[in-house]
Amino acid sequence: MADAPWGAPGSDVPPAPVRERPAAEALRPGELEQAVVAAFDIGGPLSRHDAGYSPREPQQGMARAVAQAIAGRETLVVEAGTGVGKTFAYLVPALLSGGRTLISTATKSLQDQLYLRDLPRLLETFSLPLRAALLKGRGSYLCLHRLEQARHSAELPDRRAVAQLARIERWAMTTHTGDFSEIDGLDERSPVLPIVSSNRDNCLGTDCPSYRDCHVVKARREAMEADLVVVNHHLFFADLVLRDSGVAELLPSVEVAIFDEAHQLPEAGLNFLGRMVGSAQLFDFARDLVAQGLVHARGLQEWQEISAGVERAARALRLACAGGRELRGLLKLRWNECAGRADFEAALAEVARALELSVDALATVMEVGPDLARLHERAVEVYKNALLFAREPDPGAVRWVDVGTHQVRLVESPLDIREAMQEALASTPKAWVFTSATLGEGEDLAWFTEPAGLQGARTLRVGSPFDYATHARLYVPRHFPKPSEPDHGESVGWLGARLAAKLGGRTFILTTTLRQLQTVADVLRQRFEEGGHRIEVLVQGSMPKRQLLQQFVDQPASVLVGSASFWEGIDVPGDSLQCVVIDKLPFPPPNDPLVEARVTRLESEGRNPFMEYFVAEAAIALKQGAGRLIRTETDRGLLVVCDPRLAGSHYGRRLREALPPMTQVPDEATAQAWLAELRASHDA
Repeated sequence: MADAPWGAPGSDVPPAPVRERPAAEALRPGELEQAVVAAFDIGGPLSRHDAGYSPREPQQGMARAVAQAIAGRETLVVEAGTGVGKTFAYLVPALLSGGRTLISTATKSLQDQLYLRDLPRLLETFSLPLRAALLKGRGSYLCLHRLEQARHSAELPDRRAVAQLARIERWAMTTHTGDFSEIDGLDERSPVLPIVSSNRDNCLGTDCPSYRDCHVVKARREAMEADLVVVNHHLFFADLVLRDSGVAELLPSVEVAIFDEAHQLPEAGLNFLGRMVGSAQLFDFARDLVAQGLVHARGLQEWQEISAGVERAARALRLACAGGRELRGLLKLRWNECAGRADFEAALAEVARALELSVDALATVMEVGPDLARLHERAVEVYKNALLFAREPDPGAVRWVDVGTHQVRLVESPLDIREAMQEALASTPKAWVFTSATLGEGEDLAWFTEPAGLQGARTLRVGSPFDYATHARLYVPRHFPKPSEPDHGESVGWLGARLAAKLGGRTFILTTTLRQLQTVADVLRQRFEEGGHRIEVLVQGSMPKRQLLQQFVDQPASVLVGSASFWEGIDVPGDSLQCVVIDKLPFPPPNDPLVEARVTRLESEGRNPFMEYFVAEAAIALKQGAGRLIRTETDRGLLVVCDPRLAGSHYGRRLREALPPMTQVPDEATAQAWLAELRASHDA
């Protein structure tokens, strides 16, 4: 669930005042850089506070570059390989600069890690009296008003949800922050969370009866008073695009803006730069319409009938987009596969009519109370978006339809985030730092800088300090079915089973599609059963991701089969994971409408889409998947890519060079011998 911004259109939430604070002392050229060098040196604060600390040249090089960017208020893009220690490499210069700093990272869990672990440690190490704050979107915080409503009117799907609501009610009596992450074991996908949190559509602002005690308002106030604020990419773009209070208000006051895991920035940005109408959105609105109507204006309109009309329209839209297809999972359709068809046009018109009736009905009762007034604004906004999709798309934008077994979304999006980022960079002068382990192949890091509008930025690539040649092996089976051949998936499963059996588990198998998951998992189970191997097969989707990973670590005799969400952001150090198998080269799907639009643009510019887009995207994704294997200086393991194109194609060398410098093995026997050596070391 993406974080939502703070304010609501039409609300009169007053801006929180930025705390008056003395400006950082002016730094002479090179002064900050000298302080940073001393901090990382032997005898410096970091080594005095950590007996195991040792200077790493890659980390020091990155820290110096960040210090230079801060001192010169420049834009810097840094690719820092695994093990560099990039978090400290950007935090130390930012803290020592004394400048007000905004740090944005990819996920809420990484936010918590920065705020709860890394920042306190460094503030203590350098004895800095700076105030840090954690800022998330509304969906991450308990809404006291909606909790009160849920006590009386919430329709919960099952007993488990009832128990979760009771647990949240008990926690609500003691929490100071209202941040749901405080509740151990609470699933982020819980159906209770949207009921007891607010979003941009239903927040009442200062009209809320619980406004004085609002956890969102408290978090925002603390952020505006802090020296360093930790946000996430979704929240950054939500506020940047919608011009609400929150980050957009905070950004002009900061002197340093740092984006960690920056490779996820473009995707996060596109979620907010486009427009969308979807069945889930329509069903949520219909539910709130009947609930609020019956509570605040019973008998004044036919709320159940009007709500049912919205739901019927949402179902009709999904059926029209599905077009009789038997769907498994989510299918992305080109806009012209639906637009112009009579059933689609009729369904879209039905959605608009149902929303128009809702707008008119709410207009007659919006003076009754703030809940209905806010619901009316929400109805108007969704109605306008429905009318948008009845017109031609904006120039430079691409439209598509996501349709599944239970949902549909109409989406219009720009091709990239460059205009939004260039506008942000042109605002108040400050230092901008973007960093990640995977930002490109060449020294110019064009894979990231071009679509992000950062071609003029200084770029730096800092290699990993790990000894990959000694500790890691790469195996590319040359005589293997091609990914286009029907037996490729089963062959991946059989090879993965042989390798995992030799190692005794401790294996990830990463697939490029969800469709391949079950095929590979079925083969693994069959092979382990036939061979008498007590190795458990864990499959993405069988349980929450965090629980799945914990079971994998706790039970070494296991193989985890995962797709997209397991290719990055997964950290399993040590000998718990010593073999990563990738089913095929991760090229973007050529029939994806967004991919097609980007290809068309490259062709219009006279460029080579295959080499400049498809191979570049595959190189980045391959680096991310391979990065799961070696996480510490002592880790050892085997990477297997079940795609002979990596060894034999004209672009294979380019993709191999994108990987860490692992020693390549010629055949499966050598690969198995390496795994036997690894197994002997942890069985000893």
